[in-house]
This record gives sequence, C-alpha cells and structure tokens, in this order.
Amino acid sequence: QVQLVESGGGLVQAGDSLRLSCAASGRPLDNYAIGWFRQVSGKEREFVAAISWSNRFIYYGDSVRDRFTISRDNVQNTVYLQMNNLKPEDTAEYYCAAQKSGSSWYDPNEYDYWGQGTQVTVSS
Repeated sequence: QVQLVESGGGLVQAGDSLRLSCAASGRPLDNYAIGWFRQVSGKEREFVAAISWSNRFIYYGDSVRDRFTISRDNVQNTVYLQMNNLKPEDTAEYYCAAQKSGSSWYDPNEYDYWGQGTQVTVSS
C-alpha cells in the first residue's frame, strides 16, 4: 500500500509560482511512475504531468508545458511540481497519483494510488 500526501497549494496571483510536493509513505516508490492531475469541480480530472521511476520519461499536458516542471527525489520518496507563471485557469485541486503498470501516463484510471489533493487558486 502506498500513501500519498500533497502539500504546497495556496492562493497566489497570476504570474506567481508555487511548488507542490507529493510525499509517499507505506512503501518505497520503486518502479512507480508518478503523475499530477488537477480537477475543477464539475469537470473531469485533467492530466498535468508525469515522471517515470528512473526520471527517464517525463510528460506534460499541453496547457502546462513550458511553465510547469515535474521532478522526483527517490531518496526522499517525494515528487515535486514546480509551477511558474501561474494563470487563473490553473486554479484547481491538484492530485498526485502512483502507477506501476506504465500502461498510460495520461489516463487517471491507470493509476493505483491517489493523494487527497491540495488546492491551488490563482487570482487575476
């Protein structure tokens, strides 16, 4: 069993930066890919970014590419999402998730474990 806890969300202004953290416990994240998703109430969960266990493969959603950076520290069992030049449309609940299969990085249904989420609100 893997427990994931997100932190780092908050209220910022457009153009500001935030760094989200996803801390894992319960077992090491060996061979688990980690993804970040976000969701606005009433809408589907949107893929933001994902990173493989080895850091060899990294993917971003189109709306955040060139502004967000995903990274991981396997010693600390933590994954980060650096978010720069935030926009009001980035406002959402942000979730991290872990998957072992590697079958699809973009599909939330392929992820095995989820955190509880952290709210990011960007004012204009």
